[in-house]
Amino acid sequence: MAGNSKRRGAMRKEGTKKGMVVGSGGQRRRALQGKGPTPPAEMRPGHPAARRAARAVTAKAKQGGRAGDKRRPGDGETPETVLGRNPVVECLRAGVPATALHVALGTNADERVAEAVQLAADRGISILEVPRNDLDRMAGGALHQGLALQVPPYSYAHPDELLEAASESAEPGLIVALDGVTDPRNLGAVVRSVGAFGGHGVVVPQRRAAGMTAVAWRTSAGTAARVPVARATNLTRTLREYATAGFMIAGLDAEGSVSLDDFELATDPLVLVVGSEGKGLSRLVKQTCDVTVSIPLAGQVESLNASVAAGVVLAEVARQRRVRGA
Repeated sequence: MAGNSKRRGAMRKEGTKKGMVVGSGGQRRRALQGKGPTPPAEMRPGHPAARRAARAVTAKAKQGGRAGDKRRPGDGETPETVLGRNPVVECLRAGVPATALHVALGTNADERVAEAVQLAADRGISILEVPRNDLDRMAGGALHQGLALQVPPYSYAHPDELLEAASESAEPGLIVALDGVTDPRNLGAVVRSVGAFGGHGVVVPQRRAAGMTAVAWRTSAGTAARVPVARATNLTRTLREYATAGFMIAGLDAEGSVSLDDFELATDPLVLVVGSEGKGLSRLVKQTCDVTVSIPLAGQVESLNASVAAGVVLAEVARQRRVRGA
């Protein structure tokens, strides 16, 4: 009987554990949930959950991107981290897309830090306060001044999408292709000029060329938000496809066959090809061009910066189109 009594007691005890609903194990946690406008724990600076979220973002960056990030095959770019107070503030002012602003614990909140936090909050960017050691690891030893901005990879358009944009416009198509331009600041400046003079987009090669980094986006002064940049696997083949679609292909070259003063194709659907400042147009791209155009220069200047040259020609194209339309 004693044995049976023990078993019954054990059963009652087991049942009691199963039915427990009162105590700190359940109701108190529910009572501590945020109410009203209280932000989630992972968005509250200094909260352990915010630090865990910051570490998770860093880990995903090292793995090569965010889960579910839709990228065109072959782009192969990873998220980028902008470091330093001035660069971070400039990127936020320019509207560079960002996923998280990391602020090191104990950072002296000067005007730049305050502006960065305010701009990020206004745009709904996560603000994560992290231990300085974590930010040091994220920066890889580079100077960060207590601020780091996580920027996702740029989503490039397909070259065909630029043709579609041109076909929907009332103006003749105008596309700029960059051949071997490796400075992202030149790319950003060209994007800005294309937007200023009514172009429909920019094409860059997938390899050995500048991509739309945070530097390029910042240099575009926000124009990259409305001017699509496409990435071509083979630039020569893409130019031939544009020619088949009715575009004239004009390459900028110091020894061009036509001077910009005599350039008569400006009012036609046009692809303007700009080469690198040092090497100019590559051989195959130059052979694909219907015409090469030179810019008349005064004095001892032999050539112009790639983005400056593109801006000069785009301004002339826009002028001729205005005159023709008047």
